[in-house]
Amino acid sequence: MLRVHCLARVSTCCLSPRAAPRPAISISRTRTTAGRGLRWRAVGSTRGYATSCDKLLFRQLFEKESSTYTYLLADVSHPDKPAVLIDPVDKTVDRDLSLVKELGLKLIYAMNTHVHADHVTGTGLIKGKVPGVKSVISKASNARADFLIKTGEKIHFGDLFLEVRATPGHTQGCVTYVTGDGPSQPQPRMAFTGDALLICGCGRTDFQGGSSLQLYQSVHAQIFTLPKDTLVYPAHDYKGFTVSSVGEELLYNPRFLKDEKTFKSIMENLNLSYPKMIDVAVPANMVCGLQDLSAKPAEAASN
Repeated sequence: MLRVHCLARVSTCCLSPRAAPRPAISISRTRTTAGRGLRWRAVGSTRGYATSCDKLLFRQLFEKESSTYTYLLADVSHPDKPAVLIDPVDKTVDRDLSLVKELGLKLIYAMNTHVHADHVTGTGLIKGKVPGVKSVISKASNARADFLIKTGEKIHFGDLFLEVRATPGHTQGCVTYVTGDGPSQPQPRMAFTGDALLICGCGRTDFQGGSSLQLYQSVHAQIFTLPKDTLVYPAHDYKGFTVSSVGEELLYNPRFLKDEKTFKSIMENLNLSYPKMIDVAVPANMVCGLQDLSAKPAEAASN
């Protein structure tokens, strides 16, 4: 059963300061060469940079055709080693499940940040290959899934959890998943931003109920209010960058440095081509990637 707990409403102003605030961390953008692990270094340091929580197993995985990142998280301190996959892709399901098996994990949730238009989610295939795995997507997406989540809820896997923050604008149903805040949770925190916030960019806003002003407000209110050392992991990157931070995006993201009016003008004049997969991907992803659209999708459960 999905354990969902309501949080206090996320404020649109800055989060309350800590007694001893952590300094912002600047992350160098190293390029990925594929594979399973993280690839970044703290600026000015030769050692690998990682979170301080030894409970968390984390892998960043890449699908090259759509330049999509899939994220695997697991609580390896728990007897069952429960795990979640965020934004799986249909073309790499076998790779991802092989990794889950190799690491001795128990996959419990296959989650999406939104209804993708550029690839088919792997959620449906995963459910068919691993009995008991539940699909997760936001209620605001109007898609079908086992669990429909809302902002302010927590998704638990073992003793770790992800907080749900609504970040609409790229699509009407976008959410950002953020690792928990607390002594037993990963520090610095990690934000899985989907297409709402990319590394020095953001997702387009010209279809699927998108809104440039809504995206601007969502990112500023729900992501940029996180601690500056929060690590930012997007759903896509087209230049080989793997990770950023809230502090870095506040300083260097060329779109969100602008005011709302300028941001809106930028987004309305991108003149992007129609996504080549949209007519296939969106209908499939509205039922969480079930390949046979005549089949009855899993019953949706509102939380």
